Amino acid sequence: MFKFTPEVDSYVDYVPKMLNEIEGYAIILLDIDGNIVNWNKGAERIKGYSAREIIGKNFRRFYPQRDLDFGKPDVILEKAHLEGRAEDEGYRVKKDGSLFWGSVTITAIHNDENVVTGYVKLTRDLTERKLAEEALINHTKEIEQKNKELEQYTYIASHDLQEPLRTVTNFVKLFEEEYQQQLDDTGMLYLDFISKATGRMSELVKGLLDYSRIGQKKNLEVVNCKELVLNIVDDLSELIEDNNAKILVDELPEIKAYSIELRLLFQNLISNAIKFRKPDIAPKIIISAQLKRDGWEFYVRDNGIGIEERYLDRIFVMFQRLHEREEYDGTGIGLAHCKKIVELHQGKISVISKIGKGSTFYFTLKPVE
Repeated sequence: MFKFTPEVDSYVDYVPKMLNEIEGYAIILLDIDGNIVNWNKGAERIKGYSAREIIGKNFRRFYPQRDLDFGKPDVILEKAHLEGRAEDEGYRVKKDGSLFWGSVTITAIHNDENVVTGYVKLTRDLTERKLAEEALINHTKEIEQKNKELEQYTYIASHDLQEPLRTVTNFVKLFEEEYQQQLDDTGMLYLDFISKATGRMSELVKGLLDYSRIGQKKNLEVVNCKELVLNIVDDLSELIEDNNAKILVDELPEIKAYSIELRLLFQNLISNAIKFRKPDIAPKIIISAQLKRDGWEFYVRDNGIGIEERYLDRIFVMFQRLHEREEYDGTGIGLAHCKKIVELHQGKISVISKIGKGSTFYFTLKPVE
């Protein structure tokens, strides 16, 4: 049993009275075998036993049967004996049989000869925290499952739409080729409307398919962002030359990323910066990065037409177009792709813009670990 010195003849003498009055923590004194020697108010509140009921009993009774079957209490006590301290978290049993999530620290007590003579066991009830964590995990899993179902639905719907679209497109072409001599200008105009509408629909379907595929074949690797952007600039050379665009690429870091998706992200932002140019003014695009607390923050700045403040919250939503097709073509999906790619990398994307002054898209990506 636990040995007291002649000068220490009571629990009040050994442990300051204020420890006995603490109710937020269960403070328990154990002998060398794990039997309970003393019990504070916090232990009574958390575990449900009064001191009279529990003193003399073994601390193993607080462990669920599955932990007893694996000998967990003995393992923890042995670790405290050998190392002086042992910590653990897990479910524990109250007097009424209910479970609570406890954070436990057991510290060995040594005598003057450095021999272990007992233990102090400190327990915190973290059930609320544990339940909140489990609720968050379950909620995250539900969201992930719903996203997978939505992406699967989008893929199937988009894939199935392609066939009837191809049929309509092909028959419009056949009709135009075989009957154009019999059609007046109004008839040809109607066919042109049908052809353009099916073309736009085909682009929307393709955009949906591309959106559903983002992140499906993820391959995390170290990416040299400057090399990646310069390769994109080479690929877009014809578009850049046609618009007299100037692309300036500052020093960019290496990061761990999904290279295919990251390429699509930069390509969309650069293409948009060229597309939404001011009339008679050559596009100028600056791509840079800065290390912040949460990772690397990338910037894609342009001198284009800018975006009205009231639309800044809408531009990353799928199919949101701010301009007529006659002014600027597109499906309104590109920036939705960008948002999904950045979030795939656990980052955020936003934009600062002024009408007539240009826009700066910025997003965060984590550094190489």
